[in-house]
Parts: sequence; C-alpha cells; structure tokens
Amino acid sequence: MSKSVESSNESSVVNKQALPNDVNTQLLQQQLLQQQLLLQNTQNQDDEIELAELWHAIWAGKFTIIIISMIFAVASVFFALSQPNIYKASAILAPASSDGGAGGLAAMAGQLGGLASMAGINLGGGGGVDKTALALEILKSRSFIEKFITKHDLLVPLMAAKNWDMATNTLILDEDLYNQANNKWIREVKAPKRAEPSSWEAYQDFSKLVTVNQDKTTSMVNIDIAFYSPTIAKQWLTWLVKDINEFMRVQDQEEAQASIDYLTNQLANIKIATMETVFYQLIEEQTKNMMLTMVKKEYVLKTIDPAQVPDEKSGPKRALIVVLGTMLGGILSVLIVLFRYFAKK
Repeated sequence: MSKSVESSNESSVVNKQALPNDVNTQLLQQQLLQQQLLLQNTQNQDDEIELAELWHAIWAGKFTIIIISMIFAVASVFFALSQPNIYKASAILAPASSDGGAGGLAAMAGQLGGLASMAGINLGGGGGVDKTALALEILKSRSFIEKFITKHDLLVPLMAAKNWDMATNTLILDEDLYNQANNKWIREVKAPKRAEPSSWEAYQDFSKLVTVNQDKTTSMVNIDIAFYSPTIAKQWLTWLVKDINEFMRVQDQEEAQASIDYLTNQLANIKIATMETVFYQLIEEQTKNMMLTMVKKEYVLKTIDPAQVPDEKSGPKRALIVVLGTMLGGILSVLIVLFRYFAKK
C-alpha cells in the first residue's frame, strides 16, 4: 500500500515538471510567431515608405520631367520630319522551270550512265540543281551586284543621292559628296578609301536596298527595292529581274554548248554502236536545252506581278519615331530626378 502511494506521488511530481516545459515551449513558439509577424509588418512598412519616397521624389521633380520630355518630343518631331521618304517597289516571281542545261545533262547521264561507263566514259550523275535557289543566291552575290551597278551606271544615284524632288521627279544629290557641274566625287574620307566610292562600298549600300524572300511552301519569290525615288526603285527592280534571267540563260547556254562539244568529240573515240546511240541522245538533250535558252526570255524567274511605281511611302515611321523619342525623354528625365534626389539625400 505504501509503495502504491509513493509511485503515485512520483508520477504527480513528473507531471508537474512536464507541464511547465510544455507551457514554456508554447510561449516560445508564440514569441517566435510574433517576431515574424512584426518583421513582416516592418518590411511592408519599409516598402511603403520607399514607394512613397520615390513618388515624392518624382513629384518634386515633375517640372524637370515635363521639360526634358518636351525637349525630346520636339527634337523627335524635327528629326522625323528631316528624314526623307522611302518608297518600296515590289515584284512577285515564280520559278519558270526546274530543269536547265546542266540539270538536263545530269538527269540524262543518270539514266544512261551504265552504258556510258561500259565505254570507260564518266558522264557524271546526281540530281539537277535547283535553278531558282541558285539564281537567288547569284542575285545577292557581290560579283553580280557589282556588274549590275557598272552596267546600268548606278554609282552616282546610289551613293550620292540624299532625297527626291516629287515635283520634278528628280533625285537630289548631296553636294558634299558629288559635284554635278564637274561630274566629280568630292567626298572627304580617310585612307584607304578614296573620294570615288569603291565597288565594295557600292555593293554594301545596294545590298541594304534589296530584300529577297522565297515562300518555301509555294516557291513564290518576292523581291523588293527601297529607295528615295519610287520611279528609280521600280526601274532598278525591273532591271534586276531581267538581268538575273539573262545571266542564268547565258550561263546555261554556255554549259549546254560545252556539253555538246564534249560529246561530239567523244563520238570519234567510240566504236560500239550502242554507245553511239547513247551519245546522240545526250547531244539531242543538250540541243533542246540550247533551244530553250534562246527562246525563253524569263528563263528562271517568271514574273507574276511586275514591279510598279509605288504611290505611298514605306518609311520612315514618323509617328513611331516621335512616340519612342518622347518615351526615351520621359524615362531619362525620371532617372535624372531620382539620381539627383538620392544624391542630395
């Protein structure tokens, strides 16, 4: 009996000791929670104070912001009005043919290459080259553009023009670059450049005017030329399409003639009747290609929608220039006001 009483007393003592520990733990958790809430409230108050301080700084410098923004807006208006109009002439083209001189020979050689190899003659093989893709790459090449500029005497209007007179339909040349009275270049440049622009400079400037896009789905080709004069833009685009067709036509004509000469010379060394038939068929194929090069004017690119003189300008976007200039002035003025405010503080 005495032992049970003692055990009950001991358990009561343990419970009394455990109870304060639980209370202390709860109190500690409450204190930590209160500290976290207090810290969050302090941070929120600091954020509110910082935002309020920023707004106060901006409001205090509102006149500075307004003045700087107005200066930028007026400067943007003058800059936009000083930019000359740009007109864009466009043409829509389609591939005229998927076959050409070299392509026809390759296709024929693929069909009859077995017989030709029996005679120890290699005629080549593989598929034909995509003439449209090749023409577009040549059109953008340096050698073709330099020859195009030289052929049509485009150096002066390309490099010296600065505007266009709508009333007289004439280009306005920069007098600091070119003297029209003496037909002489007078621009001031540093060596190794010379007063007269080089072919490389002309190529770079002309490449910036021309845009070539091909729709991979329909294979249709869009070519644009942007320039000060709408009439000149249309004329240059017409010449460009004509010249690339002529270039490809002459190139295929020369390849077809070279193929005919080669096959004709090889006939003298052939003593097998079957191989003679093969070579006559190849010569016939190249003769057909030669005939196509002489008949087809639009040899590679066929005009679907020819270039027209544009009535409306394509640039510059003067309203956008003014809006962006004003926004830039507003942002810059706010940064200046805030920098000055915190620097003083």
